[in-house]
Amino acid sequence: MDRLKASAGPTEVLERQIAVNEEVSGSPLIKGNKVRLLVDGPATFAAMFKAIKSARHTVNMETFIFKDDETGHKLADLLIWKRQEGVRVNLMYDSVGSMSTSASFFKRLRDKGVNVVEFNPINPLKASKKWRLALRDHRKLLVVDGKIAITGGVNISQVYSSKFVGEGEDTTKIPWRDTDILIEGPAVAELQKVFLHAWTMQKGPVLNDRDYFPVQKEYGNNLVQVVKSSPGEAGRTTFIMYVSAVAFAEKSIHLTISYFVPDRQMIKALCDAAQNGVDVRIILPKTSDQNLALYAGRYYYDELLESGVKLYQRRNAILHAKTAVIDGVWATVGSTNLDFLSFSQNFEINTVILGGDFGAKMENMFTKDLAESDPIKNEEWEKRPWSSRIREWFSHLFSHML
Repeated sequence: MDRLKASAGPTEVLERQIAVNEEVSGSPLIKGNKVRLLVDGPATFAAMFKAIKSARHTVNMETFIFKDDETGHKLADLLIWKRQEGVRVNLMYDSVGSMSTSASFFKRLRDKGVNVVEFNPINPLKASKKWRLALRDHRKLLVVDGKIAITGGVNISQVYSSKFVGEGEDTTKIPWRDTDILIEGPAVAELQKVFLHAWTMQKGPVLNDRDYFPVQKEYGNNLVQVVKSSPGEAGRTTFIMYVSAVAFAEKSIHLTISYFVPDRQMIKALCDAAQNGVDVRIILPKTSDQNLALYAGRYYYDELLESGVKLYQRRNAILHAKTAVIDGVWATVGSTNLDFLSFSQNFEINTVILGGDFGAKMENMFTKDLAESDPIKNEEWEKRPWSSRIREWFSHLFSHML
C-alpha cells in the first residue's frame, strides 16, 4: 500500500474503499497476484480454452448463459474430453439465462460424467422450498486446478466470438464489446470459495474441498480483492463497492457500463464527484440488446450532464462490459451492472485490482473505447425529440424491474 500511495499520489480511494469492501464483504486484500486483461470475447475464449486444456485435476465453471451454439458446443466437447482424461468437471448455469438452451445439451454433458447443476430452476418442482424466479446467478467464473481463474462479463455464446474491426469496416454482425480478466496467484482461492459456496447452496454433488485448494504461490505484484454479492439488502456488497469508490475518488472516475439504470444514491455520488472537480466519464451503449434498459437509463442523462458528468455512446458494438478505473490505481472488472437487478436481485461477482500498472492498462482500454464513442453534448441532448423523452419516461417506470 505504501508503494502504491507513493506512485499514485494522495488518493483516498486506496485505503478507505478497500477497508469498506473488507468490512461489508469479509474478503481480504490479497497480494502476490498476476492479473491479465482480456479484451472482448475472442481473447477471453482463447484464455478459457487454453486454461481448460491445461487442467490436470479440476475445472469449475459458473455462468449465466451457456448457449448450445457453435461456441457452446466447442466448449462442451472440451469439458467432456477433460472429464474422459480423469479431470473432475463441475458446471453450474443459470436456469433463466440459459433458458433457450436445450435440455439435451446439458444431458449429454451429464451422461459423459460432467457434474451439471441448474441454478434456481425455472420449474418449481425441481427447485428448493425458497424458489423465486427473480433470484438469478449472473456471475461468470472459471477456476482451473485452483490456480487459474477467469472472470468478468463474458457469457458462453457465439455473439462474443466476433471482434470489433474498426469504424468503416464492413461487418455482417455487430460485435459484442466485453471484458474479462485472468488471475494467477493466491486470490484464486477466494474465487474458488465463491464457486463452491454457490455449488453447495444449490445442493450440487458433494465436492472434497481439499482437492480444490492447492498450495498457492505468488505470481506477480497485483493486489486483488474479490467482492461477491447476493440478493437482498444485506448482500448488496457490489453496490457499496461502486458507491464508495465513486465517493472517495479525488482525480478521475472512468466507467464502462452496459446496463445503466442507477438509483438516486448512485446518481448523487456521480454528480457530487463531478461538481467537486473529479473527471467523471461514462461510456454507455448506443445500441443495446435490452432497449427498455437503454431508454430507462437515458432518463437520467439530463441531470448527469448538467452536473458535469461526461457521457459517451459506444458505436458499432453491443456494449456488455462492466468495468471501472478510478484515480488511475483502483480498477474493477466483473458481472455487476449499475442497475436494480444487479444490485438487489442477482448473485454477482467483481474483482478489484489495485496497482498503477494494471490501472494504466485499464485506462488505455478506456481511451480506445472513447475513440470509438460519440460524446453526448448537453445542448444537443436537450434538443432530442419529444418521442424519445416519452419513451425514456415510460421505460423509467420499470426501473425496479431492470
